[in-house]
Amino acid sequence: MMQSMPGDTVSNAAALPASTDAMPSGAADTLRTPQARPSEDAISGAGSRRLSVIVVGIRGLPGVQGGVETHAEQLYPRLAALGCDIEVLTRSPFMPRGVDRHGDLRLTRLWAPSIPALEAFLHTLIGVLYAGWRRPDVLHIHAIGPALTTPLARLLGLRVVVTHHGPDYDREKWGPMARRILRLGERAGVTWAHQCIVISRVIADAVNARYGRHAVIIPNGVNAGAAQSATDLVEHYGLEPGRYFLQVSRVVPEKRQLDLIDAWARLEPRDWRLVLVGGIGDEPYSQQVRARAAAHGVVLTGVLQYESLWQLYSHAGCFVLPSSHEGLPIALLEALSFGLPIIASDIAPHLELGMERDVYFPCGDVAALTHRLADAQTRPFDLDASTTRREWVLSRYVWDRVARATLQVYHQAQGGDAQLAEIGH
Repeated sequence: MMQSMPGDTVSNAAALPASTDAMPSGAADTLRTPQARPSEDAISGAGSRRLSVIVVGIRGLPGVQGGVETHAEQLYPRLAALGCDIEVLTRSPFMPRGVDRHGDLRLTRLWAPSIPALEAFLHTLIGVLYAGWRRPDVLHIHAIGPALTTPLARLLGLRVVVTHHGPDYDREKWGPMARRILRLGERAGVTWAHQCIVISRVIADAVNARYGRHAVIIPNGVNAGAAQSATDLVEHYGLEPGRYFLQVSRVVPEKRQLDLIDAWARLEPRDWRLVLVGGIGDEPYSQQVRARAAAHGVVLTGVLQYESLWQLYSHAGCFVLPSSHEGLPIALLEALSFGLPIIASDIAPHLELGMERDVYFPCGDVAALTHRLADAQTRPFDLDASTTRREWVLSRYVWDRVARATLQVYHQAQGGDAQLAEIGH
């Protein structure tokens, strides 16, 4: 069973201040609701004009690979259903021309360079200037790189919410200059935003320690995919149900696919296959993964979504995430929602989930990872444990709850006085 987590009991601490123009200090705050939960009409402001929100800091949606993009794809349709007018600013390299709607969401494609080091910042700079012209009720900036533009947004008179998805300066792909800029982005977003959301208690504690800022903890949700009885895709890749390890993530150094391939290659006997889901690009790390996978017979599927991905989750024997950097990994939550056994590195965001101790291994320790893989492929399937994992994650990480909490933060950013309560952690 999952271990109990801090925050399972709703906090009784005082509500967030009504005005955040003066930056608060002290211990990180968590989202709180009143003793009597307000109706959705009261939260959304039904009977008055709809709250207008511009979103920037994501590549695009729907179906764009990335944790922040998945977060946005799940969150914003729900906020639209709660009475918000949502406009998402998407990046030209990731979105085709002419796509201007996704359900109730308005999509506005703005130019961005196809240069990783400049893409997010320049797109967000253009997006903030666009928002200054459009005058939304709230500008919602995602991630600390785009958050570098928060002071400009304030200068333009915008009400700003920043979501901190994790310390991106810890990603292995960035050099010293990029890391310094990302730290500046974190400082700018945390200290200048009217409200700061974080997706985990680990990030909240770090924000408080560095900047003395109360952050609102709103964890990611999990979208429970439908279990798939079909096995056509499993068979297409030459796999046997229940006899393969699965990793789902972007192919970037901090996801440490090379560690997983090396650990799996050391297995004796090697009874299960290894499947890596994620787009392979032209970057040196991606090409290393491609070559190493080909040498050892690892299955590379590319990007999979919806029913195709759900089928691989449904029939996997174990989900593995050896990352050196995460915020709150949605793919791991998805794997738990399918009841899968987990192997994860012992980084703080994974430990915060409070899974069993034998789930974890020291990050970067290939021998220890091999030991975990060997144990997993000999352990019989446990239906009760699988059901417990699924029920636990689906009760705690709920996107509808995330949307209601985010809407309350929007009202706080406007100077409202809604009483907030902890959700999730």
